[in-house]
Amino acid sequence: MTTYKEAGVDIDAADKAVDDIKSLVKNTFNKNVLSNLGSFGACYKFPINEYKQPILVSSADGVGTKLKIAFLSGKHKTIGQCLVNHCVNDILVMGAKPLFFLDYFATGKLENHVFNDVVYGLSKACKENNCALIGGETAEMPGFYSEDEYDLCGTVIGAVDQDNLLSDRKISKGDIMIGLPSTGLHTNGYSLARKVLLDKFKVDEYVSDIDSTIADSLLSIHKSYLNSIEGALSQDWLLGLSHITGGGLEGNTNRVIPSDLNLNIDWDVWEWPNIFNLIQTVGKVPTDDMKKSFNLGIGMVLIIKKDNLSDAETYLKKNNEKYYIIGEIS
Repeated sequence: MTTYKEAGVDIDAADKAVDDIKSLVKNTFNKNVLSNLGSFGACYKFPINEYKQPILVSSADGVGTKLKIAFLSGKHKTIGQCLVNHCVNDILVMGAKPLFFLDYFATGKLENHVFNDVVYGLSKACKENNCALIGGETAEMPGFYSEDEYDLCGTVIGAVDQDNLLSDRKISKGDIMIGLPSTGLHTNGYSLARKVLLDKFKVDEYVSDIDSTIADSLLSIHKSYLNSIEGALSQDWLLGLSHITGGGLEGNTNRVIPSDLNLNIDWDVWEWPNIFNLIQTVGKVPTDDMKKSFNLGIGMVLIIKKDNLSDAETYLKKNNEKYYIIGEIS
């Protein structure tokens, strides 16, 4: 006789793991959450009175091979934050603010302390983004994932009034690009970064060039730009946003401008953070490849009406947001 537990799936342990994180998750709930954790489906009452013509905006993503750094270092509390913030930034580009988030956590063997750390990060970021962690799925899949590894992905649902949908705004020649600093690699380029850095350094090794261990630098939290930009979403001078992920500054910003326009970027306006210089130097990575693989210190781009540049600068200064004027649309 063979039991499910002997096959590698411990239902009692999974139930305990969910019980352990209930308080973290419920801390993100608001008056619109109508279901309890553990329901077959999660219910959310749409705040219809806050919108005139609401458009739902959604995004699903993961954190890529950044997970490998968490596995090697045993540090899991920031991974959930990176996932939520990445997804929030993606819908922010449309002008939307998040309503609720769903996660999927799959592993070969469920380790409660690891799962708890991941959910800690998810709930912390949801709270910071005024977003309810409304539900998710935890899967124990022996033989499919290694026992000491897991996969993590998530989906965010947000909303925007149709009048404020950024994709409907017209971007023209002469409009200005403003770059907001990133906090490191965010969640892209880790396959290249790992190949270069982990061939030379141990994951917990302190490197003076970056004044940090490799793990701490690579696990820097992917910044959410919601709180920095939220107040500008309804302003006419904001014409577009670009979240700088895989494909780099040029690849992502080209996605939000008309096909007959180009980007005139002044790459000398800002300095690359030291982690990118280290990757390029150690790996002898060509500059063109660096630009396609990494954000290189710019995590979000605002496209602004040229005549309203001073309005944008006043707004960013008021919100204590560092910024660079990185070029214009040509």
